[in-house]
Amino acid sequence: MVKPIMKDIFFLRQKSEPATKEDLQVGRDLMDTLTANRAGCVGMAANMIGVKKRVIIVNMGLVDVVMFNPVLVKKDSPYETEEGCLSLSGVRKTTRYQNIEVEYLDMNWKKQHVKLTGWTAQICQHELDHLEGILI
Repeated sequence: MVKPIMKDIFFLRQKSEPATKEDLQVGRDLMDTLTANRAGCVGMAANMIGVKKRVIIVNMGLVDVVMFNPVLVKKDSPYETEEGCLSLSGVRKTTRYQNIEVEYLDMNWKKQHVKLTGWTAQICQHELDHLEGILI
């Protein structure tokens, strides 16, 4: 189901809680909401649709990948960039890492490990920040 985008800074600054198998619908809602906002969005965190759970979705080119309880396990090669966010107006400077590795549970609740670089890594880091209540 397509959900409205959360703009409440107080809510967005709260840390998200671990996701459970009962939160699979949140992943589906993120898919639908990202698809509906495709023109201006390449990733989302559950708190952006009003759900304080550790669930994100990242566009990886041809596919959108939903990640439950993602954890950044490795990062290297920092750089400065500017980002925007559907929940905020304008763009802001931030530091990201060129190469990252993330572990997460997929929609089948199977553990995955992925190496991301460049733009995809940047998207994922932005969404991981959302889970910690960090806004750019």
